[in-house]
Amino acid sequence: MIYLDNSATTPIDEAVVDAMLPWLRDGYGNASSQYGLGRAARVAIEDARSSVAECLGAHPAEIIFTSGGTESNNAIIKSCVGPSGLARRVLHGATEHHAIIHPCQDVEALGIRRHEIPVDTRGVVDLDALAALDAPSSLVCVMAANNETGVLQPLSAIREVCKGALLHTDAVQAFGKIPLNLTALGVDFATVSAHKIHGPKGVGAMFIRKGIDFKAHQTGGSQERNRRAGTEPTALIVGMAAAAKRAVDAIEERSAHCRRLTTLARERIAASIPNVRFNCVAELGLPTIVNISFTDAEHLDGEAILQLLDLNGVAASNGSACVSGTMQPSHVLVAMGRPAAEARAAVRLSVSYRTTEEEIISAVAILANIIREMRVITHN
Repeated sequence: MIYLDNSATTPIDEAVVDAMLPWLRDGYGNASSQYGLGRAARVAIEDARSSVAECLGAHPAEIIFTSGGTESNNAIIKSCVGPSGLARRVLHGATEHHAIIHPCQDVEALGIRRHEIPVDTRGVVDLDALAALDAPSSLVCVMAANNETGVLQPLSAIREVCKGALLHTDAVQAFGKIPLNLTALGVDFATVSAHKIHGPKGVGAMFIRKGIDFKAHQTGGSQERNRRAGTEPTALIVGMAAAAKRAVDAIEERSAHCRRLTTLARERIAASIPNVRFNCVAELGLPTIVNISFTDAEHLDGEAILQLLDLNGVAASNGSACVSGTMQPSHVLVAMGRPAAEARAAVRLSVSYRTTEEEIISAVAILANIIREMRVITHN
């Protein structure tokens, strides 16, 4: 299997498993307990908190552990927006992950105003349109990097436009792949997840800037400074910290390796597949993602492309794993102005530091052959 769906999830590193094992076996104490087992778990969690904070350019008190990006995004939006919240309306980018869009729609159903910020054909947020929305008293949600195309958003410029607003960035796809200093960026909230950086599934974190009066969305206990109730999963948290440190410590090396691979993929695709469109300018995107669509997509079946890739030993996707199999066109590509047929037949190849050049060469050759055969069939 040639695995090219690392934006959906990544294989866990053995070193991360090794860091977790003591807390899965003997270190089973509840971190809220006062006896030795509990105190040991508490120390491990707080050490992990400090490590994750350092990776994000944050203070340890600003890091709250959760089950992942989706919970974190829901908690931030639903706790901050509303009559008793910190913001009176919510603005979000048109290409956000559904873990942002759906919670925003949820609060809209409760009578909160929601506005969608348009993007240009590159997928970059329209700063003039954002400025026209008059952001003060709003929660503004713009992701650091898009999960489908990899396009990076200009968070510093967005912060300047939204000086009177609360700014939240979903950094799940960017974390560990590009340098992130949340304090320097001036964001108020951020979300990250472990399984995108070779860590375990089921754990993530939200960054809440010091001084913000954040009301817990999940109650029933005093854990995580009364901001997220529930017994902390020590092993998962330790695993997240281990994965984050490994990713950040090797970020330049991993980034350079991934950029070489995606550049190679672009070159091979351009040379072997006619009528192809790259949906992110390389210089504007993550080093890990190549997203392509086809200008004759009305003759191509997007789901069939992925199934044929799978049958030929290549794991890829057409965008977010959360909506895989729905046969709906990518809302990201539609927002960028792509026709619905083209947005439905897109292919995303996403690499990691484990991916090899040989895998890229083989995968592109297989994809080119699939597209060639599909075009022959549909034109006969």
